Amino acid sequence: MTRRIEAPALTEFVTALFRAVGCAGAEAATIAHHLVAANLMGHDSHGVGLVTEYVRSIRAGRFQVGRHARVVTDRGPILVIDGQRGAGQIIGTEAMDLAIARARAHGVAVVALRQSHHLGRIGAYAEQCAEAGLVSLHAVNVIGHRPLVAPFGGRDVRLGTNPFCAGVPCPGQPPLILDMATSCIAYGKLRVAFYEGRRVEPGVLIDRDGRPTDDPAVMVPDAIGALLPFGGHKGYGLGLLCDILAGALSEGGTNHAGAFDDDMIINNMLSIVLDPAALGDSTAIADHVERVIDWVKASPLAPGSKAVLIAGEPERARRAERLAHGIPIAERTLDELAEVARSLGVATPF
Repeated sequence: MTRRIEAPALTEFVTALFRAVGCAGAEAATIAHHLVAANLMGHDSHGVGLVTEYVRSIRAGRFQVGRHARVVTDRGPILVIDGQRGAGQIIGTEAMDLAIARARAHGVAVVALRQSHHLGRIGAYAEQCAEAGLVSLHAVNVIGHRPLVAPFGGRDVRLGTNPFCAGVPCPGQPPLILDMATSCIAYGKLRVAFYEGRRVEPGVLIDRDGRPTDDPAVMVPDAIGALLPFGGHKGYGLGLLCDILAGALSEGGTNHAGAFDDDMIINNMLSIVLDPAALGDSTAIADHVERVIDWVKASPLAPGSKAVLIAGEPERARRAERLAHGIPIAERTLDELAEVARSLGVATPF
């Protein structure tokens, strides 16, 4: 079962929790804003359901509060940044601020970010770049805990959910934001399904013997089965590439035996940020973008389809609905948040 919670009340409550566990006011507010924004977009896997895990990691000293993006290599348009295991929502935003400034100065920026605590919804960083009028590509890997995804043809976990994201500004309308795990679904969506007592769609999971299952209990709370890559060998190939681009090029670490002894979420991210004006006529480029979007959206609807959408539109529709009617939060998640609040001496407003 779920309950609808208003976004402002949820944000204020989560901010109070992070302040109580040792985050400064601005850091706590930024983390809370990103988590609640993920819920608003419909990405509940990256929302306030992560608070318990974050607080546990802070208390254990694995998530370092008060850290900022530290530049360790500066070659003009190329930066290597150490996240120092600090709050990903702070580190990621600061890294993109640097990338945006360098892309404006050089036409392009390549930023390798390593050893950040969980970055949250990667689409937020593509949106940040798009708001600055810049195109961006982001490859992310996940280390620090046991892998969750089986390779194509394998039956046990070897890779993280390793997101890929891209953003393209669309003058006069919202940007195109493609943000996806390279697994069939994000791990957090399994957690949400498990808490809500739901099965998942076929073709997403295998059990410990490699047999198909729709029971999220094979992954929550303990990963005894495996998520499958989306699209078979194609998703597997992209997930492996993300591990190499993000983890190897940043020197932050890739998945391998012995790489996941700690129970925490560490992200590495390789971002390429482009100024379209550096490639040609900005007006002509925007016209090409508009033409292809109009072309695909004008396709006659398939039976049962309500619309042809582009990446980012479903999230914006969910955001509007949830701002108007509240965010649906699983009762089990609310119970966990209440327990964390009691342990920190914070009043629960719902």
